[in-house]
Amino acid sequence: MQYVSSGRAAGRRGIAWLTALLCLVVLVPGVARADNPIVQTIYTADPAPLVHNGRVYLYTGHDEDGSTWFTMREWRVWSSADMVNWTDHGSPMSLSTFSWASADAWAGQAIQRNGKFYWYVPVKNRSTGRMAIGVGVSDSPTGPFRDALGRPLVENGEIDPSVFIDDNGQAYLYWGNPNLWYVRLNADMISYSGGATQIPLTAAGFGARSGNTSRPTLYEEGPWVYKRNGLYYNVFAAECCSEFIGYSTATGPTGPWTYRGTVMPRQGSSFTNHAGIIDFNGGSYFFYHNGALPGGGGFTRSVAVEKFSYNANGTIPTINMTTSGAPQVGTLNPFGRQEAETIAWESGVETEPSGDGGMNVGWIENGDWIKVKGVAFGGGARSFTARVASGTSGGRIELRLGGTSGTLVGTCTVPGTGGWQTWTTVSCPVSGATGTQDLYLRFAGGSGYLLNVNWWQFT
Repeated sequence: MQYVSSGRAAGRRGIAWLTALLCLVVLVPGVARADNPIVQTIYTADPAPLVHNGRVYLYTGHDEDGSTWFTMREWRVWSSADMVNWTDHGSPMSLSTFSWASADAWAGQAIQRNGKFYWYVPVKNRSTGRMAIGVGVSDSPTGPFRDALGRPLVENGEIDPSVFIDDNGQAYLYWGNPNLWYVRLNADMISYSGGATQIPLTAAGFGARSGNTSRPTLYEEGPWVYKRNGLYYNVFAAECCSEFIGYSTATGPTGPWTYRGTVMPRQGSSFTNHAGIIDFNGGSYFFYHNGALPGGGGFTRSVAVEKFSYNANGTIPTINMTTSGAPQVGTLNPFGRQEAETIAWESGVETEPSGDGGMNVGWIENGDWIKVKGVAFGGGARSFTARVASGTSGGRIELRLGGTSGTLVGTCTVPGTGGWQTWTTVSCPVSGATGTQDLYLRFAGGSGYLLNVNWWQFT
């Protein structure tokens, strides 16, 4: 997976990724692809979900291709209304957002307050060489974000901020590895009252670690603090390295904490894990990362999600990684404009910022495809329209139901437009698209790159 943030790709995508997908297509043609990991166009890590106005916004880090360390230079945002089809909103914040940062765009969390969105992230301070917590702020959940302070909010060399606003309006920022800290944020969300307080890491509070006297408790990093039914939860990465996800509870936001056990056992090919938990549309969801994509591992991770139900006493059940992911919430409406970068699963395509607005799908070659799940055609669609561009002679968009070799309900021809960001709109008739179906946009044509797609819509 070679990701290029602008312009056209200079070379082929990763052979392991392409070969694995080609083998999958050959062995099981027409079978719907798994939904986990939920992003396949790049490697993503450290999920931080946020519910806002009927959508889940997912804030992630970006592991660079071929990394042999936590090489991360930007953060990314995705969103979904149905937990299955995820829209790529690109990178609204990066190391360059913070003039004082030099490296390490690591795990953060965003929250909304007073009509603004605050994104707390750890970065390396150029002047001190230590890890510090910065704050990005935006008027939109998808950015762009700007540096809210022009300096660190807090700095003690530790990482992984988690932010929480209690019912009484008091906000807290937690962070730490190897320790666990908090401050009480002021209402402006970019300053705090009092000093940083260290939370005692006791065996009763965070579990006992065996055979390691320098780190006596299970707590490692990545706290995720929230409140449910009057109980405070602290979900965290435990016992590196290989991490599992554990959790503790308390009757107050600062403890004392009581260790409750394992949420997600050790599994997958990443030696780290990082959790985020939300309630959305009547369900509870657990986000995490693993190394499940081809080429994936401890430094090339991918975000996934599972739906779960709390036990009657409020405890969290054991959650295992799956490839099927969370079930779809509702359906997708094909008769409203849909961004091409709204994807449940894909083969071969990548995304980039579009000169036509937002993001577009590109690097499309013959045989590549996009799956969109649970598309509600109802009584039927008559035509398909797409916003497209091509710097070569174009190609075709085949509209198929149920699989890459499924029922062909329409074919749209895309001409050469004179440039990869020179956009035009094409339409074609559609027949046989009825009911609720998984839609596949399969791309066909000659050799090399064929076309870009910005958005599509059925009528």
